[in-house]
Amino acid sequence: MRKLKLQMQMTINGFVAGLNGENDWMTWNPDPEFVAFLSSLLDSSDTLLVGRKLADGFIKFWENEAIKNPAHPFAQKIADIQKVVFTKTLDTSVWNNTRLEKGDLAEEIKQLKQQNGKDILVFGGVDFVSSLIKADLIDEYHLIINPTAMAGGLTIFHSLDSIRKFTPTESKLYPGGKTVLSFKPLRES
Repeated sequence: MRKLKLQMQMTINGFVAGLNGENDWMTWNPDPEFVAFLSSLLDSSDTLLVGRKLADGFIKFWENEAIKNPAHPFAQKIADIQKVVFTKTLDTSVWNNTRLEKGDLAEEIKQLKQQNGKDILVFGGVDFVSSLIKADLIDEYHLIINPTAMAGGLTIFHSLDSIRKFTPTESKLYPGGKTVLSFKPLRES
């Protein structure tokens, strides 16, 4: 069965966006090791999930970046990967390599996981990822901690109604200053 893997940038105090969705707090000092880590997540996946709110700016950005800067280490990969946008409002996709899902989130994810292929990667946004977390659909968490803190912002764990426990699988500080903390949810058998 394919795994659903989350890759999410956050501050040291757990925020993934400013109060109005800002991401100006992110640091970007790409070192070769960090770029290789991000590439490995993309290379091990053949499907990318995004929520509708993130999709428009995110997909357009990477499609344009692939045209303007074909040497970018991620642009062509993200432009080419099959994308699934979960939406309740859109009826047709305006993006390349993208299909829309309007059904029950948990059922659609379970069906995707049972299909043949590589793993499935999730980039966000906040509400979409929070829904995945609440439904306990994520199999691997790769939290990219930026050396930044904010007084307030948005978190992906706000939808939890009880304690959720995890098993750490890896932690790594990259030369550019980011730390990746990787976890698997601790699930009862």
